Amino acid sequence: MATLELSRQRPAASSTAPRSTAVSDDTRDVFVTLTLGGQLCGIPVLVVRDVLGPQMITRIPLAPREVAGSLNLRGRIVTAIDLHSRLGLDRSDWRNAMSVVVEHQGELYSLLVDQVGEVLYLNPELWEDNPPTLEAKWRALSRGVFRLSGQLVVVLDVAAILAI
Repeated sequence: MATLELSRQRPAASSTAPRSTAVSDDTRDVFVTLTLGGQLCGIPVLVVRDVLGPQMITRIPLAPREVAGSLNLRGRIVTAIDLHSRLGLDRSDWRNAMSVVVEHQGELYSLLVDQVGEVLYLNPELWEDNPPTLEAKWRALSRGVFRLSGQLVVVLDVAAILAI
């Protein structure tokens, strides 16, 4: 568990490094963790706009199976994506799911997940490409993995997930 504890700390900034208004390299390695069907996953923190508890979702007629419906977020209509369905997992009921609201190409989408964890800095040295044993649907919708203290964190590719 010590590895996980260390990964929560951000690296110290060098006092000699020039300050920039651009996104720092450190920020690229910060993820919001979530759980899907018992699997720990991560989404880059820079695309996450909000985290919500269970929401009232309105079904959209003739929408693809992966589209759970839409929800109202402060007066804005947001498309809800059922990640269980998108990743080929069984889900009997998504009404108690949490929502991770992400922004993609100027639009907001709600990704329905089992649980939202914490925001973690994940050491880039622990990054690996998707293992060949990862199920094909997961490989197509993820960028790679981090191995942490016996846990595998699958980093989800938001753009690929939303290409329905």
